[in-house]
Amino acid sequence: MMENCFEKGGFEAGCDEAGRGCLAGPVVAAAVILPDDFHHPWLNDSKQVTEARREALRPIIEKEAIAWAVGICSPQEIDKLNILRASITAMHRALDGLKVRPRSVIVDGNKFIPYRDLPWQTFVKGDGRFGNIAAASILAKTHRDEIMRRLAEQYPVYNWAVNKGYPTRDHRAAIAAAGPCEHHRLTFRLLPPEQLTLF
Repeated sequence: MMENCFEKGGFEAGCDEAGRGCLAGPVVAAAVILPDDFHHPWLNDSKQVTEARREALRPIIEKEAIAWAVGICSPQEIDKLNILRASITAMHRALDGLKVRPRSVIVDGNKFIPYRDLPWQTFVKGDGRFGNIAAASILAKTHRDEIMRRLAEQYPVYNWAVNKGYPTRDHRAAIAAAGPCEHHRLTFRLLPPEQLTLF
């Protein structure tokens, strides 16, 4: 069973993001402060949890967390900042949204930019080690999926309800056929090199 946090009793926020590798849509981050005694047998890195279980966990985390918030960076911001800085900016926005000020922050991965004056640490594969990061990964993923499902209704050609903006074969085929839209990340390689002449 994973630990809920790195340091107990400290109102520690776990942070993670979803959507870094996508060709379209925002990058979404979440920050979560869990009670020390929170436990759920399904809680894990969002990539290791089925979609149905992620969706079931979301309201549980949102109800039981001491505090949680989500931050977003748009495709235009991603193109301006680069995906790493945009991901960290989304994490900062999530931390800004917490209704309880954390005393420290732990982050999935190995890169972060200090947030205000709070102590922080990064953990590679932290979403499989600490419950607060795992909870953040679940919220980031489910909130982003919800955004992509809404966008899919406006742009059905890209099949975002299924591929969520990731670089799948069907997504790239749709870009080749219809071209990119305002929700695509234009600094990303939207098509393989052999298809770039189609633009």
